[in-house]
Amino acid sequence: MLRVFGFVAAATFTLAAAIVTVPQVFRVEDVFPIAQIVSFRGLVAAAFVGLALVALLFALARPVRVFATTLAIVCLAAAIGNGAILVSRGVGTEALPASTEDSIRVMTWNTAGSGNTTADSIAEIAVAMEADIVTLPETSAETGEQVAIAMREYGRPMWVHHATFGSESAGWDALSTTILISPDLGDYAVIESSRDGSSNTSTVPSAVMMPTTGDGPTVVAAHAVAPRVDDMAQWRSDLQWLADQCAEDNVIMAGDFNATVDHMASLGIDGATLGRCRDAASETGNGAVGTWPSQLPSHMGAPIDHVLASPTWVATGSIVLRSMDGSGSDHRPLIVQYEPAG
Repeated sequence: MLRVFGFVAAATFTLAAAIVTVPQVFRVEDVFPIAQIVSFRGLVAAAFVGLALVALLFALARPVRVFATTLAIVCLAAAIGNGAILVSRGVGTEALPASTEDSIRVMTWNTAGSGNTTADSIAEIAVAMEADIVTLPETSAETGEQVAIAMREYGRPMWVHHATFGSESAGWDALSTTILISPDLGDYAVIESSRDGSSNTSTVPSAVMMPTTGDGPTVVAAHAVAPRVDDMAQWRSDLQWLADQCAEDNVIMAGDFNATVDHMASLGIDGATLGRCRDAASETGNGAVGTWPSQLPSHMGAPIDHVLASPTWVATGSIVLRSMDGSGSDHRPLIVQYEPAG
C-alpha cells in the first residue's frame, strides 16, 4: 500500500513540476495559480533546488530512500529546465549599441504614480537613454507634461499625449497612461477609441497612437490589468486586445503587460510573441531579467514590462535599468533600440 501511495505521490509531483516548467504544453499558462507561479521562473528554479536538497536529506533514511531520491531527481530536472529557459531568453546585457541615423529607441517605465517617481527622474533617464518614444503607465498627464518640459530643457523636446479612465482627480495614477514621442517621428494623435475607452484594455488604460504626419510607426502604450484572482478574465481579455493591436506591419508596442512571454504563448502569429509583434528583450539578451518588483533581485523578479514590434523593425539591443531600483517605482525601466528591417 505504501509503495502504491509513493508511486502516485511521485507521479503527481512530477506532473506538477512539468506544469510549472512548461505550462504552455498543458495550455494552462493563463490559469490561476499557474499564471502567477510561472511569472517568477528564477524563484521557481531556486525553490526546486531547495526541494532537491531536502529530498536528498530524506534519502538518507532507508524506508523512504527510493521515494525521496525520485523526488530529488525530479526537482533537479525541473530546476535545470527552468534555468535553461531563463538562459535561453537572456540574463542581462549592460549597454545599448550605438544609435544610428535610422534607429529608434523606445523606453517604457511603470512609474507607480507621481508620488513615487519624480518627473525629473523620468526625464533624466529618458534623455540619458536618448529615447524617441517613452511610454509611462501609471503616470498622470500633469506629470507627463512636467517630463516633457524637463526633457526640452535638456535639449530633447517631446510631444506628450495621454489616455485616462475616469477623472485623474480620483488620485489613482494607474487610471492614466502617458506617452512622449519625439517630433522627429512626426505628429501623433491618440485615437478616439483609446480616449473614450470604447476599445481599450479593461481596467487601466492603454493608448493607440497614429501618426498624423510622417511615416512613423503606430505606437501602442500598453497597460494590462494585473492577474489577480478576481481579474483573470479581464487580464486574458486585455492580452488578447493587445495582441489584436499588433496586426499591421508597422507597430511598436511598449508598456506594462502584467504578463511574461509564457503567458503570451498562444497569442502570437507566425512565430511572433503577441499578435505579429516580437518581444525585443527576449531577442536581445534580457528576456529573463525581472522588471517587477524592483525590490527583488532582477533574476528573481517577473519580466512583465515589454517592448515589442512588428516585422518592420529589428531589435538590435536592450537594457533593463537596475540602477533605478531606489527611484520609488516598483518597476524597472526597459529601453530597446530598433533599426528598420531590410
